[in-house]
Amino acid sequence: MRTIVVAVGNAYRRDDGVGRHIVNAVRRRLGREELGPFDDGFDELGQALDCVVLHQMVPELAETVVDYDQAVFVDAHVPGLGAGMREEALQPQFEATHLVSHQFKPSSILALAQQLYGRAPRGLLLSLPGMDFDFGEELSPEVAAMVPGVVERILLWAGETTGD
Repeated sequence: MRTIVVAVGNAYRRDDGVGRHIVNAVRRRLGREELGPFDDGFDELGQALDCVVLHQMVPELAETVVDYDQAVFVDAHVPGLGAGMREEALQPQFEATHLVSHQFKPSSILALAQQLYGRAPRGLLLSLPGMDFDFGEELSPEVAAMVPGVVERILLWAGETTGD
């Protein structure tokens, strides 16, 4: 079984860029080199567990995720949606947006894969509450403290079906 981790967020708006920090922590745990500030991970696809980083969710991602058995989407949310990590099993279904790509939802990516290619991976959303969306690349202490737990959850979820 193959898994892809899709991190979404602006790496230059502190906690909004938590996905890149999580992807690099996963890569370190797998013995891989971290992605640099201009790397997105697409050049290295082909492993049992792949990771990519995007500034925003785009419909074209459906073409990538269709090659995987499962997809984990990682992002940040505003604290009003909850103080802890949100975990949501995703179903392939189109969700209404305001026709702007930065609001394209992970479940819609899965629905596009299903509609266009006849299959969609099993999906999971892991979303952390952002405490600081100011300019900068460092995470707030609260969000940084959550990263190791999210990495463990990703590796556990991927291992549940890959046997790793």
